[in-house]
Amino acid sequence: MCREQALTLRYGLVGTGMMGIEHINNVAITPGAEIAALFDPSETSLSRAKEALGADADPQIFASSAELANAGLDAVIVASPNHTHRAVLEPLFDAGLNILCEKPIATTIDDSRWIVERAAKSPGIFWTAMEYRFMPPAAQFVRQVHELRAGNLQMLSIREHRFPFLVKVGDWNRFSANTGGTMVEKCCHFFDLMRLIVGSEAVRVYCSGAMDVNHLDERYNGRTPDILDNSYTTVDFANGVRAMLDLAMFADGAENQEEITAVGDRARLDCLIPTGDLVYSPRTGFRQPKAVERTHVEVDARALAAGHHHGATFYQHQKFYSALVGNGPVEVTATDGLMAVAIGTAAEISARERRVVTMDELGF
Repeated sequence: MCREQALTLRYGLVGTGMMGIEHINNVAITPGAEIAALFDPSETSLSRAKEALGADADPQIFASSAELANAGLDAVIVASPNHTHRAVLEPLFDAGLNILCEKPIATTIDDSRWIVERAAKSPGIFWTAMEYRFMPPAAQFVRQVHELRAGNLQMLSIREHRFPFLVKVGDWNRFSANTGGTMVEKCCHFFDLMRLIVGSEAVRVYCSGAMDVNHLDERYNGRTPDILDNSYTTVDFANGVRAMLDLAMFADGAENQEEITAVGDRARLDCLIPTGDLVYSPRTGFRQPKAVERTHVEVDARALAAGHHHGATFYQHQKFYSALVGNGPVEVTATDGLMAVAIGTAAEISARERRVVTMDELGF
């Protein structure tokens, strides 16, 4: 599809919870796009979405994604709970719509493969919403790694020290059956970043993790949450690079929620979020003076105010719009979404069975 920028594209939104509201806020500051239709079975969530859209908005409200699929929309954003994605997407694929689907694209490898197959056959574009790629400091970090500023990449580490999982409608995110598990639900972002930065595919995964602090006293209709709240994960890639993820979901007092470090044969490069700094540390030799360079990456103030991902959702929407009007590529494909789910699934198996998991066990 190729359209003039002046023509406003009409988006539908499936799932109007916290992430759905973030999409509403960011579409509102994306020239040429508007939210024209909503579907969510929760009246409370719908009410909040209407409030976020503003008093002048008059979105169509639908009772299912199948009804919304036939509303003459230009694109649909899927931000419903993880375990609903396949069912929500089926009528959207049937209608040939353009789709931006929140991560993880599904909770299982089988459902993710089904989405890849349907996306390949669809006339519309499919974009997996991996917001972390589009955080300006992270995007600049990736560019510099690919430009070999640190030399040939040997090691990559990602640390996320953050707050616990937030409360969601129906408490769906407290159970691995609904989320795919923490290593899929939360950490697919980081496994996607690893693939993007390393430029290779994972071959083996080892994860040590547990639920040690959060949710221990919570009960939902007699059920106890089963989601990990901390882990260390090591991923070996086919090109020989090793990557590591350090996750703690009870460390909300940390200055930086994300710290990404690439170590090459010539230097180390760090990315700090939300402080927004890149730190370049070239090798100087034993007992020689350090030569550290620190730069700050600015983020549009409107983008920061419109969401909780350091402006990433705003920048992602600009690129999604460009892809819709034929002015740019799809930067995060359904296959990217599948591979992030696959590594996360391997990590979940590894943590629970306390063993190394090879990706060929899972068919990769």
